[in-house]
Amino acid sequence: MTIAVQPKVYVVDDDQGMLESTVWLLESVGLSALAFTSGQAFLQACDARLNACVILDVRMPSMGGLHVQQALIERGINLPVIFVSGHADVPIVVRAFKAGAHDFIEKPYNQQLLLDSVQQALSASMAQRVTSQALRDVQERLDSLTPRERDVLLPLVKGCTTREIAERLAVSVKTIDLYRSRVMKRMQAQHLPDLVGMAIAAGLVDPLNLR
Repeated sequence: MTIAVQPKVYVVDDDQGMLESTVWLLESVGLSALAFTSGQAFLQACDARLNACVILDVRMPSMGGLHVQQALIERGINLPVIFVSGHADVPIVVRAFKAGAHDFIEKPYNQQLLLDSVQQALSASMAQRVTSQALRDVQERLDSLTPRERDVLLPLVKGCTTREIAERLAVSVKTIDLYRSRVMKRMQAQHLPDLVGMAIAAGLVDPLNLR
């Protein structure tokens, strides 16, 4: 399945004039904008595979911005959300940020302020995608290990010596050296710290409980 690389900015606002001016602003600096006049239409078209962010109006008929944000969370779509509103109050702002909003900008907004926020949000989105892909790659490598290789991996990343692992598994040191070599190769780790980092990232070990 092909994943689009071109960054996208979803713009969701029921005010047609504001929607068009925001799209024009984004496109004037070379960004690709997708416009929607309702939260429902946006949710139907939203593609979680894109490197994207969302400019989302707080107050809209039928489905307000906070409800759209909640719907994204429930669907597991982790796109940075920039709220815009001409009627923001403290409880709304607090609720938006508690739910993970990237930014909250009052209308009428400063154009450069909005553009800076969008660029930061797109950078955050790309970083998240890179991290997620790296974790998926690590998990695939872990899944490729045999049960015996996993038996060696866990004590190895926790700081046990080869001899200690051999005694624990009742095999020779030479056998553990062989398994260790296999684990390093399957996990594509050049050095032991690389392997430890992968194990921590995958949640296999607690970094505070290492030797």
